[in-house]
Amino acid sequence: MKLALMLGYSGGKLELPIKQIQLAEELGFHSVWTAEAYGSDAMTPLAYIAAHTERIKLGTGIIQLAGRAPAMAAMQAQTIDALAGGNRMIVGLGVSGPQIVEGWYGQPWGKPYWRLRDYIQIMKKIFARDEPVV
Repeated sequence: MKLALMLGYSGGKLELPIKQIQLAEELGFHSVWTAEAYGSDAMTPLAYIAAHTERIKLGTGIIQLAGRAPAMAAMQAQTIDALAGGNRMIVGLGVSGPQIVEGWYGQPWGKPYWRLRDYIQIMKKIFARDEPVV
């Protein structure tokens, strides 16, 4: 079993519990997770957490597909992982729901399974860095 810390945050003033996260790392927790909610994304807090920790894994639980293109999601994850020293990012993806996808992001709900499949394929190609993604 692996222990993880899930962060809840929202509102106009974002305060991450860095001391709590550092303690979790000291105690051997496997990972710390952020999520996307109204007004906050999951990636940016992980970059901040990476700067204040050394080895705890950094996870998104989840980033919503409609919120960013798959290439941008891959680049953000790779950048945070590189800044964190490598092999620390865990990318959790999700389709969200029609209310968020259509109402918040202004995109058609469509067929989320196929969109998720394509999104993952694109991200894997970018992570592999074998060839240009076309």
